[in-house]
Amino acid sequence: MSAIKKHETVKHTDRLMDAQDFWERNNKSIIIALSAVIVLAGGYFAYKYLYRLPEEKKGVEAIAKAQQYFASDSLQLALNGDGRNAGFLKVISKYEGTPSGNLAKLYAGETYLQLGDYNNALKYLKDFDANGSVQTQALVYGLMGDALSELKKNDEALENYKKAGTTFEQNQALSSEYLFRAASLYEVMGKNKEAIALFQQLKDKFPRTERGFSAEKYLGKLGATE
Repeated sequence: MSAIKKHETVKHTDRLMDAQDFWERNNKSIIIALSAVIVLAGGYFAYKYLYRLPEEKKGVEAIAKAQQYFASDSLQLALNGDGRNAGFLKVISKYEGTPSGNLAKLYAGETYLQLGDYNNALKYLKDFDANGSVQTQALVYGLMGDALSELKKNDEALENYKKAGTTFEQNQALSSEYLFRAASLYEVMGKNKEAIALFQQLKDKFPRTERGFSAEKYLGKLGATE
């Protein structure tokens, strides 16, 4: 055997001995660590498939009747249930963390808004998570603007109306409606310069919408026609 091959064999043997020694000294720790990973992975899949998914299915079933009541303007039944079927508030408390529990917060916020309970409307709307849906978030901003406007918190209302009008401009009807409400609120506050700017923006950006078309009238009323 050449000296080079002999040297490589010795090095290889040394590595094996080092690895064996490392295993003997640390095998318990390695086994514990691997076991923990397996347990965590198993726990995650058990949570997802044995608990999470069934809970999400139950949540979808639970919210269905409340949505029907909401659609038919039976707002108290939608909110509180009918004694046999859950309302939005029960869905929120029972299915917290599921998509249905989250959606119920949006419904509860809008229901309270229609009932004139603006503080509770804000409470649930703020707690709702749009999960990256800019169109839904635009709607939430608008609803919050309505509640804040009713509470005479005009500056906050304006902030939310303007967000609602610019977050998802592809929905021209929604965007133009909330820009119109912001412009109208400025006018009520006596801030005609700001109102004119928003009415002009409405006219320029959304000329084919109902609110964009009517902006010309309001600009004339404020003495801003060309």
